[in-house]
Amino acid sequence: MKIVKHSGNIVDYDPTKLKHSLLKSGASQLTASAILNTIEKEIYEGISTKQIYKMAFGLLKKVSSSHAARYNLKEAIRLLGPAGFFFEKYIARLFSSEKHETKINLILQGKCVSHEIDVLIKKNNVIAMIECKFHLGKDANSDVKVPMYILSRFNDLKENRHIIFETNDVISKCWIVTNNRFTTDAIDFAKCSSLNLLSWNYPENNNLKTKNDSSHLYPVTCLTTLSLAEKDKLLVLDVILVRELINNSERLEQIGLNTNRIKNVLKEASELCEYI
Repeated sequence: MKIVKHSGNIVDYDPTKLKHSLLKSGASQLTASAILNTIEKEIYEGISTKQIYKMAFGLLKKVSSSHAARYNLKEAIRLLGPAGFFFEKYIARLFSSEKHETKINLILQGKCVSHEIDVLIKKNNVIAMIECKFHLGKDANSDVKVPMYILSRFNDLKENRHIIFETNDVISKCWIVTNNRFTTDAIDFAKCSSLNLLSWNYPENNNLKTKNDSSHLYPVTCLTTLSLAEKDKLLVLDVILVRELINNSERLEQIGLNTNRIKNVLKEASELCEYI
């Protein structure tokens, strides 16, 4: 059976891939098989992957909100847009969880021109700049032009000393982070130029997906018990990660949730962050 991807490409339906994604959400083998059987009774030639995803998400949510939230991770990261400012905060939180000091949105003077830097991190006296490339489109990739351009900015900045965490700081490393994917040429160029990349699926064992699963760094936009408007309100209040809500229920009161809704949100948040 042929299905249509977001990009418009037509591919074969792969039940193994769908079942794997259901299991990764935390669903049991029994639940994943039952959902797969239900979906296979309803799909048809030419159905879109978006429709299949919506069916799977809806069926998962009936079983467990936290499973559905985890299954929704990639879309949840995309909801940190549209401008990408909250995505930059989210990336800073990820590096902070790995014991980096972080600063966001600083303007620094390079040897030739000034540059606005999304995130700066420091660990073991090593300072790195992070440039975030946020894509609203689900199939947009960061191609080789991205690391080529950012390398030129990095080269300009590393020539100067800056006031970042202390005076006379030197930037010696550079990261490029995207919510989608890098093309093969972009990865090859970055490797050759000693640039660090982080994307949804790269590096293979330490990417945005695996960092979330291993360290419970889910964005609040994952939560299925909140509306889009409520998620936006939390982001404005600088609540970026789900785990920031668990011992901070007053934030949910601030956005107008009643006691029962707060209880449901905290239940989902706790289950999501306890999953291993």
